[in-house]
Amino acid sequence: MSQTTKGTGATGSKSKRSIPTSMINIGQRAPDGDGPDKDSPVKRLLKIQSFQILIVLLVIMLIFSALAPSIFPEWTNIRQIVQNVSILAVLGIGMTFIIVTSGIDLSVGSVLVFSGVIAAKVMEAMGSAGWGVAVIGIIVSILCGTAWGLLNGFLIAKAKVPPLIVTLGTLGGALGLSQVITGGVDIRNVPAELSDTIGYGNVWGTTLPLISLIALVIVVIFGVILHKTKFGLYTFAVGSNEEAARRVGVKVDRQLISVYALSGSLAGFAGILSLSQYGTTAIAGQSQTNLNVIAAVVIGGTSLFGGVGTIFGTMVGLFIPAVLQNGFVIVGVQPFWQQVAVGAVLIIAVYIDQRRRAAATRGSGGTPKVSLTGLFSRKK
Repeated sequence: MSQTTKGTGATGSKSKRSIPTSMINIGQRAPDGDGPDKDSPVKRLLKIQSFQILIVLLVIMLIFSALAPSIFPEWTNIRQIVQNVSILAVLGIGMTFIIVTSGIDLSVGSVLVFSGVIAAKVMEAMGSAGWGVAVIGIIVSILCGTAWGLLNGFLIAKAKVPPLIVTLGTLGGALGLSQVITGGVDIRNVPAELSDTIGYGNVWGTTLPLISLIALVIVVIFGVILHKTKFGLYTFAVGSNEEAARRVGVKVDRQLISVYALSGSLAGFAGILSLSQYGTTAIAGQSQTNLNVIAAVVIGGTSLFGGVGTIFGTMVGLFIPAVLQNGFVIVGVQPFWQQVAVGAVLIIAVYIDQRRRAAATRGSGGTPKVSLTGLFSRKK
């Protein structure tokens, strides 16, 4: 079964190009060579970078469990780690989509803050009480994030400004406007409905944080979108070879704008989650959010060069710094070492990615980009 898109051939006539649905999930590179992969399933699994990172995470957890057996492996502590990761997980989804396109978004932390500030201002003006006010705040926060994402996407896709420069500019713009609007003073009038349910509430009948369940649902939804839909296929295609994607009919500019708008929307939603969890806009509390999310996505196996990535790997990458920070506090190590450890893992992850790309180049005699010949083929 295949999906089709219309393209224009060299003669000017329209032809259909087939997009095999089996190729939608291309987050991992296929085995080298034309013949069947002779490796066992276990060996193939061990070659997947996201699985390798999962093993690293499990080893770290085992070490801390051995060092603090009465504290670290307890559910109350694990619950705290999961809750701390929840907001970053929402941001990590959008960042994965963007880095798969070989882009970058440095503005997600500032967009989170700005969206939370505007939502808090609107809810404060409406009385800061009741689910009606809370729902309006959620909508406003998402819309604010979407607006920033659309701005990023338009400047990148249409004005052809490099993503690094655009998102660095919107990082400062969103954070600066947040400080102008609030006078640098955090807003603390958050509806109790948000704090008591989303912020501190548990899933009914369990001790699982509701905010973590919300994040999990979003992760699953967008994991399916990235790996099992045409939108996800086009995202991988743009990151693999933008020019080839244009030639086979992918509207690259529209795809890029959509991806950055998606990241902005998720940052806006993360803004309302942050507002609910902390009960304040926390303007000065997101200075490291951008780098933490980018590091997690790259550690999880998403290539900075585009065309390769998985939502699962991103989630694993997010838990590594969270577990390190939590474990260091428990065993009495200065938490500053967390940044050293995460930085080392990040460099190693990028080094491994470069080695794999170099090996792919030597094996194919060409570019290590994922070949669009296998993604977009003519129907026979």
